[in-house]
Amino acid sequence: GGINKPVIERIIRVDHAGEYGANRIYAGQMAVLGRSSVGPVIQQMWNQEKDHLKKFNDLMVAYRVRPTVLLPFWNVAGFVLGAGSALLGRKGAMACTVAVEESISDHYNSQIRTLVEEDPEKYKELLQVF
Repeated sequence: GGINKPVIERIIRVDHAGEYGANRIYAGQMAVLGRSSVGPVIQQMWNQEKDHLKKFNDLMVAYRVRPTVLLPFWNVAGFVLGAGSALLGRKGAMACTVAVEESISDHYNSQIRTLVEEDPEKYKELLQVF
């Protein structure tokens, strides 16, 4: 009750798209490097991203948020980015992963600041997710 629905919808929609894209990046990396020595490491990171995506899928239902219309783009672009970075080898794949994770951290920190400035108690559940 009393939530800023447009802000929450935007945050959940964007974060869902990001988690979906991250999953597709790992799928692309696994397609190229899955049977290599780095495969288990990528799989472990991908499993964490699968958990994140599940959480955002649940939030989309709970807050009645539609996914972005760009989801088909994220599907292809994420996979291509993952496979392309993996074709550069382990260092290329890890550089891609580090860059994406740093960007996501900055993004989540910005969202946390927005929600805390409005009312940290009102958005306690979402703040715990981030």
